[in-house]
Amino acid sequence: MVSVSEATSIVRSHLFKPKAEMVSITNALGRVLAEPITADLDFPPFDRVAMDGIAIQYEQFANGQKEFEVEGVAAAGSPQKELSDKTRSMEVMTGAPLPLNTNVVIRYEDLEIKENKAIILIPSLINGQNIHQQGQDAKQGQLLLPISTLISPAEVALIASVGKSQIKVNMLPRTAVISTGDELVDINDIPEPHQIRKSNSYTLQAALKSRSCDSTIYHLPDRQDLIEDELRTILAKNDLLILSGGVSKGKFDFVSVALEKLGVKKLFHKVKQKPGKPFWFGSIGNKTVFALPGNPVSTYMCFYRYIDLWLKLSLGLEVNYEKASLTEDYEFLGDLTYFLQVSISNQEGHLMASPVPGGGSGDFANLKDVNAFMELPEDKKLFKRGEVFPILYLRER
Repeated sequence: MVSVSEATSIVRSHLFKPKAEMVSITNALGRVLAEPITADLDFPPFDRVAMDGIAIQYEQFANGQKEFEVEGVAAAGSPQKELSDKTRSMEVMTGAPLPLNTNVVIRYEDLEIKENKAIILIPSLINGQNIHQQGQDAKQGQLLLPISTLISPAEVALIASVGKSQIKVNMLPRTAVISTGDELVDINDIPEPHQIRKSNSYTLQAALKSRSCDSTIYHLPDRQDLIEDELRTILAKNDLLILSGGVSKGKFDFVSVALEKLGVKKLFHKVKQKPGKPFWFGSIGNKTVFALPGNPVSTYMCFYRYIDLWLKLSLGLEVNYEKASLTEDYEFLGDLTYFLQVSISNQEGHLMASPVPGGGSGDFANLKDVNAFMELPEDKKLFKRGEVFPILYLRER
């Protein structure tokens, strides 16, 4: 049996080594960049009008001129215009190139326009105001997004702005989610009194999907020969296998034996933690296997503590755990790392963790009231109100 820190270290040292692939920008959300993104032009590429109004020469206003004849209109999307007379003005629209021979923009709210004359109503101006200067945001060739950037809608905007409809990203592992057990029936089936519907597979598939990782669901019966045959085929097709169930000491727990017979090297089996003690982890070549306990809360916790970590690190992302303060005393009498179900709230800028009592590792209905697990270390029994410990978020914030 290994500690949580030892298990974490082993998982970190057996990462997936992804290749790169090209994807359309429309399918890039949630992926991780495998190439740097640089500016192909200055951002913005011209002195850009930032407010609807008029453009003038600042020096004329500074010399006391307050009324300016309007000689034309510069619209967004039109070629750059030029003010022919420094004593005049030009109406300008947001996004238009700043007309030549002008250097300040006054918004309509600070003007009155009568009989084709603009009267400035405010007492002072700042030279260059309401102008988005060429190259102000980025210069041509400047790095905008480094390799290993997680692509959000903001990154999509930048990628589109440099004219890239296809981008290189880290390839996600081909992933199989595998449930085991004769007691499980599918969602649309009506269970017999001795059966339950499958939930872990769909939970894991949804959790993976939240990381943009697609997966295929399989189910294996409690027969060692069939488990070996099916796992052999699944291993050949996938880079990542996530199993739930069949890794404890029961008579029908054949998963770990079958994996080792297929050449998957056991890296650890059993972790000093609750929930999720029977957790098994192994690898063969560049293929990785997580075999999780079948109890739903154990499966859920192990995904977010180990598999999510493994996936992010494999793709080149950094992982940092936030910490929160307990809102009340909590006691756990066991020589294990305990993952306490909590509800996290933000109170005046401080993260606070309120314990949410549940019915054990099989009580997944309790998870509806939980948004995180708090990792309580094994070397303590009593955890006092106000003490700070790491948390694993289970929901988007």
